[in-house]
Amino acid sequence: MSGFWDQAFDLSGRCAVITGGAAGIGLACASLLVERGARVALLDRDPAVLRMAANLGSQHLGVPVDLRELDQLNQAVEQVAEHFGRLDFLVNSAGVALLDKALQVTESAWDTTLDINLKASFFMAQACARHMRDQGGGRIVNLASQAAVIGLDRHVAYCASKAAVVGMTKVLAMEWAADGINVNAVSPTIVETALGKQAWAGELGERAKLQIPVGRFAQPEEIAGLVLYLLSDAAKMITGENVVIDGGYSIQ
Repeated sequence: MSGFWDQAFDLSGRCAVITGGAAGIGLACASLLVERGARVALLDRDPAVLRMAANLGSQHLGVPVDLRELDQLNQAVEQVAEHFGRLDFLVNSAGVALLDKALQVTESAWDTTLDINLKASFFMAQACARHMRDQGGGRIVNLASQAAVIGLDRHVAYCASKAAVVGMTKVLAMEWAADGINVNAVSPTIVETALGKQAWAGELGERAKLQIPVGRFAQPEEIAGLVLYLLSDAAKMITGENVVIDGGYSIQ
C-alpha cells in the first residue's frame, strides 16, 4: 500500500500554475508541490513573485501579471506552457476581500472583487484547460471560501464571488471530465497568512476563534495539504466537489 501512496503523491515531471503565488496560500501550495517534485510557475501582480519563484529554485518561474487583464492572463499561460512544455495543474489562489456593509458597497469594489475572485479564475481555468485537453488531462483546484456556503457580515461581494466560484467549479468539472480534467474547489476558514494575522489580530481574532469548533484558524500548510491531495493521483475519482476546511464553522 505504501507504494501506491508514494507514487500517487510523486509529482516529478508535472508542472503547475499557481495564481497569487507570491505569498499566503498560493506560496504555501507552491512550496509543497515543489517538495513533491513538481515545477511551478507563480503568477502574481506583486513583482516580488520573481524573487519568490527564484527562492524555490532555478527551474521554477515567476510571472508578474494583472489577472484582470485578459491579454496579460492569456500571454502568461502561453509563456508558462512554452517554458515547461506541458501544463498539468492549476491552483487558482489569487483573491481579494474588500469588505463593507451591503448598503455601502461601491461599484468599483464590487467589480474588483468579481473580476479577481471569479472572472480571473474562470479565464485562467479556460486557458489552462486548453493545454490540459491537448495533452490528455490535468487537475484544477479553485480556492473558494467558507463564505461560499454561509453568509458573513460585510462580505456581500466576497460571498457572492466565492459562491460563484463553487458553481463554476461544478460546471467545469462536468464539461471537462471527458477530457481527463478534474476540477475541484477548496473552501477555507480564516487562514493565518501574513495578511490574515494582521486582519484578525487581537480581540477581533479571539472572538472569531470562539465561533470555530476547533478553536483556531487554519494554517497555510493545511490548505496546501488538501490542495496537494486533490491534485494527486489519489484523488482521480474526485471532481466537481467543494471541500470545506473550516474547523467545523459551517456545520453549526
